[in-house]
Amino acid sequence: MIREEIAKAKVLVESLPYISEFREKTVVIKYGGHAMVDETLKRNFALDVILMKYIGINPVIVHGGGPQINRFLEKMRITPSYVQGMRVTDGETMDVVEMVLVGKVNKEIVGLINHCGGKAVGLSGRDGDLVQARKLTIQGKPAGEDRPPELIDIGRVGEVTRINPEILEALDRQDFIPVIAPVGVGEDGQAFNINADLVAGAIAAELNAVKLMLLTDVEGVKNQNGELISTIYRDQIDDLINAGVIKGGMIPKVNCCKSALDGGVAKAHIIDGRQEHAILLEIFTRKGIGTELVA
Repeated sequence: MIREEIAKAKVLVESLPYISEFREKTVVIKYGGHAMVDETLKRNFALDVILMKYIGINPVIVHGGGPQINRFLEKMRITPSYVQGMRVTDGETMDVVEMVLVGKVNKEIVGLINHCGGKAVGLSGRDGDLVQARKLTIQGKPAGEDRPPELIDIGRVGEVTRINPEILEALDRQDFIPVIAPVGVGEDGQAFNINADLVAGAIAAELNAVKLMLLTDVEGVKNQNGELISTIYRDQIDDLINAGVIKGGMIPKVNCCKSALDGGVAKAHIIDGRQEHAILLEIFTRKGIGTELVA
């Protein structure tokens, strides 16, 4: 029994330098994937961010909710459609997106954190003009040698134009943990559906976060032999994409990290949210987990 207690003490001692390094710093966490579904992982996530806040680190959470949106659309007999991996969002779908993300998923996360002893506040990107956006138009395949690519309208899907940090700074002064749904607001006040990774990256850059952490359902970025790459430097990213090492759904995540690094974020991490206490393992251990991206 005493050996177990000694082991716990060693873990605490090992974490001291990291607590000192990150105290009073901001860490932005994109919360998604299996970590939002499994009950044990959900509770562990809540406890992890509460612990961070208790020891002086300022966690800011941006969450996804794609599967929850799809389940609600199915009940309404609306078939989801995608273009280049992005949800086509007409007016009716946007109403569902906002209702599910803001009215259901966000409140569940906030409620769990508060139930576990934390102080969380739920926000939409529309609150206080937090996430300002414009309509995103994507390019299709080239129509011909002498013709530009076709522009595809995917509805009320947006891209971030500006983050207004005032509401986040006010919440930080009152020791609240912000939990943000990735819905942006346009100049005319209408809502936009925005990829949660992109919102997290933009907020991390605006807040000069020491870390951006993306929770996924994979270990991290792997090489062509299937081995985890522990560190990727900013100037290696394009070469790894061109070589096919970074591919598929990992490309937008890595590009999100690259934009955050360019915006001044010290480090970005792609980690496996299926691992219990993944956030704490990344922040407070020497080895860490997943893939870190550095400038």
